[in-house]
Amino acid sequence: MATTLDDPGVQALLAKKNHAVVSTHNEDGSIHSTVVWVDVEDGRLAVNSAVGRKWPTNLDRDPTIALVVYDEDNPYDYVEVRGTARGTTEGADGHIDRLAQKYMGADSYPFRQAGEQRITYLVEPALIRHAKQG
Repeated sequence: MATTLDDPGVQALLAKKNHAVVSTHNEDGSIHSTVVWVDVEDGRLAVNSAVGRKWPTNLDRDPTIALVVYDEDNPYDYVEVRGTARGTTEGADGHIDRLAQKYMGADSYPFRQAGEQRITYLVEPALIRHAKQG
């Protein structure tokens, strides 16, 4: 079990093009989960979306977040991070471009919509758990 993002197994998961499943709370208390790109910025997990989408709206209301990043070659090698997320639009366009480079090899994010404002959420972990089998 890892206690920090500095654990070599966790770092290996985050360095690869592995996706994250982000879970947030809907207004009615139910869980909303979605698959996103993830990386590390300033020693914290960073995820990116567009302002107004469901999971960012959930985080703006309730910053509680859970992420699972799993090795796409071995889904039994994963890290779970629970904590709180803080969003910022500052630098979010550059962040989505860096994620597009990591996941697609593209110089810039090709799916940007006209008028869309990007937002990056940095996760302050309360729990980090790494599990690996196989």
